[in-house]
Formats: sequence, C-alpha cells, structure tokens
Amino acid sequence: MASSGQVKASHILIKHEGSRRKASWKDPDGSRISATTRDAAVAQITSIRDDILVGKSRFEDVASRLSDCSSAKRGGDLGYFGRGQMQKPFEDATFTLKIGEISDIVDTDSGVHIIKRTG
Repeated sequence: MASSGQVKASHILIKHEGSRRKASWKDPDGSRISATTRDAAVAQITSIRDDILVGKSRFEDVASRLSDCSSAKRGGDLGYFGRGQMQKPFEDATFTLKIGEISDIVDTDSGVHIIKRTG
C-alpha cells in the first residue's frame, strides 16, 4: 500500500558500457553489456518504446524478456517508492508521469530506461 508522496512504477533498463554495473540476470559476466555502446542502448530502448506506444508490444512482456534489471521477472515492476529512493533522473521522470504514461528515455548511472507509472 502506498503512502502519500509515493509512486508505483515499472521500467525497462538497457545497460551499456558506461553503466555502473556491467552484469545482469541475462548477462552474468557482463560481456554483452561491456560491448554495448550507449548509442546502441538508446537505439534499442527507442525501438522498444516505439513498439509499445503503437501497440505492437506490451510493456510488461518486453520488460520480462529484455530488461537488464532483475525486476524483469516481475514484468519490470519496482513497486512503490518515494523521493530519495531512486537515482534522481529516474525519480524526477517517474514523479512527472501520470498513471499509465510511459516516459521518454531516462539516462541514469545504471543505463537507459523507459518508465511506466502504474500507481
């Protein structure tokens, strides 16, 4: 249950060579991530976002298959969080979204994301 000042969101994360941690559940040794440029990660997340926005893909399905975050096993669901719990660019983007909206590309130390506010 959310308290006031909290949001609920899901996200899709694509890591790249500049990400603070180079491993993920899909790439445990980080070799693929280390070989991915930021531009390639942006191109991938842009294509993913476009497919979701036109109804070609469902956010949760894509998150489960392609997100580099362990939240992928929950369709990208991060649950509820408040200010100061996420990286600032991620937090700022999430708090500006209306429920059901999907963000533009958000760049953090973890990689590039798209965020869907769910609560």
